[in-house]
Amino acid sequence: MSLSSDESKPIRSGEELNIDALEAFLNEALQTDGAQKLVVEQFPSGFSNLTYLIKLGAQELVLRRPPFGYEKIAKGHDMGREYKVLHSLQPHYPKAPRPLVYTENTEVIGAPFYVMERVKGIILRARQDTGFDQATNQRFYQNFIDNLADLHNLDLNATGLADLGKTEGYLQRQVEGWIKRYKNAQTDDIPEMEEALAWFPQNIPQTSYNALIHNDYKFDNIVLDPTDPTQIKAVLDWEMTTVGDALSDLATALAYIPEEGDPAASLVNFSIKIRPGALNREELLALYQERTQREAHDMVFYYAFAIFKLGVIIQQIYFRYKKGFTQDQRFAPLIFMVKDCGKMSSLAIRSGRIRNF
Repeated sequence: MSLSSDESKPIRSGEELNIDALEAFLNEALQTDGAQKLVVEQFPSGFSNLTYLIKLGAQELVLRRPPFGYEKIAKGHDMGREYKVLHSLQPHYPKAPRPLVYTENTEVIGAPFYVMERVKGIILRARQDTGFDQATNQRFYQNFIDNLADLHNLDLNATGLADLGKTEGYLQRQVEGWIKRYKNAQTDDIPEMEEALAWFPQNIPQTSYNALIHNDYKFDNIVLDPTDPTQIKAVLDWEMTTVGDALSDLATALAYIPEEGDPAASLVNFSIKIRPGALNREELLALYQERTQREAHDMVFYYAFAIFKLGVIIQQIYFRYKKGFTQDQRFAPLIFMVKDCGKMSSLAIRSGRIRNF
């Protein structure tokens, strides 16, 4: 097995930061001993908020900022909200990275941003082959879902985040909001996406229980321990965290897990290579129910909606590319992934299952 730590790269063209202004800001905000020189690189993966490696003297930190053109789709790019979540979670959930400083002053790098500690470890990227044997792979999947259950079992009042989201009418707002986001970013006619968005408003289930939900919990948003890659050191990318329906968060995690035989081939590009020992979506669902001691109902709705939301997120990124807000050529073929999300969502609805459609 050969897994390496996540590596930074030179900054992509068009996504540079004002190094001089940032250096001055960080030396003052972090109260460094003298003026430390700043070196900035970029973590190249990810399609949403931009993440940079900040080397300030001997310190290695991580900077998070919204994508260029974020003003058009600011929802989900609130750096202050993400900073608040990380700060509040520190005493209760040690797998949240420690935040250090946040600013809304756009004169520094052109957008609000925050800086946090860097948690070194392994991040599994799309299409990566872990090399795990069957037993190791099974343990990895079990730990992945156990960690999500741990998050959902947090005492909301103890964290001080109970008012982060409005639980009443949560799913109704979600359905209405994501349909609106899709319409606002739509570039192509995709019948399966239209079929799904017409079905959701008539089939919203009753929420069983609410929790602090990550809303983007997936393999490449966790940092693994290099000494034992089945163990999770940290969870990243908290920008969409809120308080809401816990099963919607579970379904989001399941939406990022492809299986052999899934009819939407392009979605394997969002996950690691499928190896023996990988738990399927129904097995992960059963494990979650056992770990939380709660029953998960109406999972066809939750899963179909989660896949639809993934399609909307990809559509929004593709929209930015089409409008020229980014020149990142990775975004050019994303419309095919939107179509595959529509296919998976509509198949789940038609079949009444979350796998083996």
